[in-house]
Amino acid sequence: MTPPPAPLTLYGAAASGSVAVEAALTLLGRPYTLVEGATWADAAARDRVAASNPMRQIPTLVLPDGEVMTESAAILIYLADLHPEVRLSPAPDDPLRLQFLRWMLYVSSAIYSLHWIKPDVTRIGAPESARDAVVAAVHDRIAFCWAQMDHQLVPGRWLLGDELTVLDLYVATVSRFGPWRERFHAVAPRMAEVVRRVDEEPRLAALWRERFPQG
Repeated sequence: MTPPPAPLTLYGAAASGSVAVEAALTLLGRPYTLVEGATWADAAARDRVAASNPMRQIPTLVLPDGEVMTESAAILIYLADLHPEVRLSPAPDDPLRLQFLRWMLYVSSAIYSLHWIKPDVTRIGAPESARDAVVAAVHDRIAFCWAQMDHQLVPGRWLLGDELTVLDLYVATVSRFGPWRERFHAVAPRMAEVVRRVDEEPRLAALWRERFPQG
């Protein structure tokens, strides 16, 4: 009898990018211990994760052997590839693999990364007095990037066709961040239809409700 997989430790927080990882672990049936803490707002949370991730950011995933993974896109790709039987990512020889990798990294670098600016606009050299203008500009850029992705994808039932992947989970999570779903629906109507299906996925309904009510 095959023993169950060893539990993982995930540093994360409600209403954050770590919820996409929680969604993937839920679909994979992988047990994990959640260490809760909003590192962008809580010094104690930053201190808790520091031993595993010197950047003091979430999500941070600690594997059973103690190895650490950071970066949400990398964690999601790794977990999906670790369990190919669940089919949460196209296989390396699948023609869809190129677009899968392209858009996973696009969401991470072109969209998710912009949210790092908003809690502290001085990170990019802007004065605190310009915060409202900077955040508005960031939201405009995020909307533009979602629109560009929407123009280039031809979704099926899911973003890449007939099978749900961690890309769907990633977009469903990151699109909950400001400037919120109303604007996402306006600029990315094709993806919005898919994201509504992800929101309604029965296996994830409790997770979305508890960890990231729709913004």
